[in-house]
Amino acid sequence: MANIKSAKKRIKTSARNRQLNLFYKNKVKRLMKEAIKAISEKKENVLELVKTAQKWIDKAAIKKVYKKNNAARKKSRLMRLNAASGKR
Repeated sequence: MANIKSAKKRIKTSARNRQLNLFYKNKVKRLMKEAIKAISEKKENVLELVKTAQKWIDKAAIKKVYKKNNAARKKSRLMRLNAASGKR
C-alpha cells in the first residue's frame, strides 16, 4: 500500500483509467467481431456495422487506448475485408 498522498491518488486514478480502457477495448472488440461476422455472412447492414466499428476505433485512439498506428491497422483490416466481400 502506498504511503505518500499523491501515490494513493494515483492508485485511484489508474484504477479508473483501467476500467475506461477495458470498456473501450471490449466495445471495439465486440463491434469488430460483429462486423466481420456480417461481412462473412453477406448481411445487408455490413456498411453500418463497419462505420460504427471505425467510429469506436477512432474514439479509442483519441483517448489513447490504442496507439495511432494500431487503430489505423484495425480500420484497414476491416475495410480490406469489406472490399473483398464486394459490399460498399
